[in-house]
Amino acid sequence: MELEKLQVKNVKKSFNGVEVLKNINLDFNIGNTTCILGPSGCGKSTFLNILTGEVDEFQGDIYGFKNISFVYQDPRLIPWKNVYDNIKFVLEDKMIKENAHKYIMQSIETVGLKGCEKMYPNKLSGGMMQRVNIARAFAYPSDILIMDEPFNSLDINTKIDVIKWFKNIKNTYKKTVILVTHDIDEAIELGNDIVIFSDKPTIVKKLIKNHISLDNITEKDIEYNNFKKYISTLMIKEK
Repeated sequence: MELEKLQVKNVKKSFNGVEVLKNINLDFNIGNTTCILGPSGCGKSTFLNILTGEVDEFQGDIYGFKNISFVYQDPRLIPWKNVYDNIKFVLEDKMIKENAHKYIMQSIETVGLKGCEKMYPNKLSGGMMQRVNIARAFAYPSDILIMDEPFNSLDINTKIDVIKWFKNIKNTYKKTVILVTHDIDEAIELGNDIVIFSDKPTIVKKLIKNHISLDNITEKDIEYNNFKKYISTLMIKEK
């Protein structure tokens, strides 16, 4: 039976006696994008590392988190491999050669880098490298994509461009995405659901269903701004 949700139940984590995560309970709908917002240092990256298995000592249970790919803030491309081979690298032993080539070319085209297959990372802009990074993560035959502030290091114009290509490839591959960000506008634009984390010890302050129709609304609209103010209020640190 196919899972309808990924589940996190009563997850707790401490480091050297300091409680970082406290009773985290969340459901992630399959095929949706969930954006996680919270103050710096609240444990968002620790939470992601628990989901990926990088941190394996914690209290509580997680269900369904298998077959995962990960996108970091920095692209982490292999410098001696070109665009094509950077994506090919994650597909080795995962599928037959003909299918791998099809996936690679589809991913490259979907992020707008057709014609750049033979370029090496030192010849790519920061935005182009992050598009390769995203294409590589989507090409990998995973069901879940976890992203830790993937657009944070980009300038505003590059960020707009990369987010556009991210949405394009997300619509193509239909993966379940969990994305950590500090940017409320980014969360509203990308998230079907928005999770607000508190300061440490971290709890889920709020899970919000994103009701904004981004096809018909801009940042100048009253509905958008009211929704953004509501999220901003939730993110204010408690004294």
